[in-house]
Amino acid sequence: MNIVFDFGAVLFTWQPGTLLMQTFPQRVRTPDEAAQLAHQVFGHADWHDFDRGLLETDAVVARTAQRLDLPQQDLAALVQGIGERLTVMSESLAVLTQLHQRRLACDGVSGLYFLSNMPVLYARYLEQHHPFLQWFDGGIFSGDVLQIKPDPAIYQLLQSRYSLAPDSTVFIDDLKHNITTAQSLGWHGIHFTSAQQLQTDLALLGL
Repeated sequence: MNIVFDFGAVLFTWQPGTLLMQTFPQRVRTPDEAAQLAHQVFGHADWHDFDRGLLETDAVVARTAQRLDLPQQDLAALVQGIGERLTVMSESLAVLTQLHQRRLACDGVSGLYFLSNMPVLYARYLEQHHPFLQWFDGGIFSGDVLQIKPDPAIYQLLQSRYSLAPDSTVFIDDLKHNITTAQSLGWHGIHFTSAQQLQTDLALLGL
């Protein structure tokens, strides 16, 4: 079985509301306000284009600051520093470690891959600072291929690039709509909520 991991909120922490509360304490005072601003910043088409590799860092900062009336210097510091704020989720890493060991032993895991919506800036940071990424047999960051999930094209690109058989491929993601696309292509899908739940769902697939 080939196992494909999303990164944000699966292997690496992604807490946009917390980041915004810390960066703009005068603007964001409650979790509800943080969630609303997170949607306005990270759910907007400009950020999606940043994910997709179509918008440079300076441009997404300038556009977002103007659109939401945010201090541009503070927003720039936040956006530039997100890579180092994507810290490893230790329990998820433990699951990945087990799968890596099974991959080496040819014990039910034929390949480990990743498929992550990630701007190039953060993708390069993760590659440089987390040696365990070398365990993956391959993968795709959205910023490198100018496509993002849940567009089926990025899944199909991963599938064709690594000759993955859909019925022997499991996709793990924290967002249900990303899982839905994978399943529409014949992949197995696991909606990630915790490392413990992931282990349970993998066991149901014989892993």
